Amino acid sequence: MTYSAGNTIVAADYNGFISTNAANINGIWSTGAASFGYGETAVSTVSTNATITATQWATLNNRISSMASQTGTTITSRSNPTVGSTIAILANLDTDITNITTNRGNAVASGAQTVAFSGTSSKTTSTGSGDSAWSITFTHTITWASADAARYFFNAGGRIKWECNKSSTGNDGDPEWNDLATTLVGDIYITGGIATQTIAGTAYTGTTKIGGTGTPGTLATTVGWYDFSTSDQLIYRQFGDTVPYTGQSISINAKTAGSGTQLVLTTLWNDPGGDAAPGGTNIISGGTATGSPFSTFGTAPATIVTLFLPSATYLTSAAWGTPSIAATVA
Repeated sequence: MTYSAGNTIVAADYNGFISTNAANINGIWSTGAASFGYGETAVSTVSTNATITATQWATLNNRISSMASQTGTTITSRSNPTVGSTIAILANLDTDITNITTNRGNAVASGAQTVAFSGTSSKTTSTGSGDSAWSITFTHTITWASADAARYFFNAGGRIKWECNKSSTGNDGDPEWNDLATTLVGDIYITGGIATQTIAGTAYTGTTKIGGTGTPGTLATTVGWYDFSTSDQLIYRQFGDTVPYTGQSISINAKTAGSGTQLVLTTLWNDPGGDAAPGGTNIISGGTATGSPFSTFGTAPATIVTLFLPSATYLTSAAWGTPSIAATVA
């Protein structure tokens, strides 16, 4: 590469920073592939033997600054060339782009939380019969307009938030299930799984548990969007913590669908039966529903999925679009 002090800056130098070097601007800023790409408009390359203008260098420098601001990456301080002046070397371009590439999944801020969903996220009638086994299955499907839109969402710092709750009373099985759903479980966040992503000051590793006093039986901490397939994968399970209720559990399976346009989360509340006190039952109560848009939980068993959009402060096209959330209970 000829890009060094004392040499003429040529098209290959400029195009390398834009699109052909191992670490380049368009690979992160534009379409990219897999965990690379925010979906912004690509920076144009120049033709062979073309003269590189001050405006083109300023565009390159500005894109680096935008990506650094998006990811919280420290870069070299430099000024844009001005029209009519001799263009000098802009120091450490390759180093800065390489560091941004490493930090590409980070985001200094978060966008708005999407709390609306279609369908049903609550089991408002009682569940169980005597001391027999029972289960409740909650399914949440998050859908993007395209597979690329889903990639841009996770690459730019989007997060899926899962949480559950139950506070209804009146049946023998209620106290332990209320403790499991409201105290032990906590909140589960799903991100891209691009190593560790620091988003709005919090570190996420793919599947991240925040809050809750329980120790999970399963927590797939390094598994995120890019690790899911079209088959269910167990990413989280929390068991009850009081004998004889330690067989009760709440678990999450994740998979993709719709050719990469959907994330499907299947939550199972499971009671294996046989754990009721003498003369009692393990039936649990229903209660009031948790509605859309979500703000507070009702009293019935409920599993809620919401999402945090990426911040559009530095990524102004918001190429991830408006994902939708659909819920069912069985």
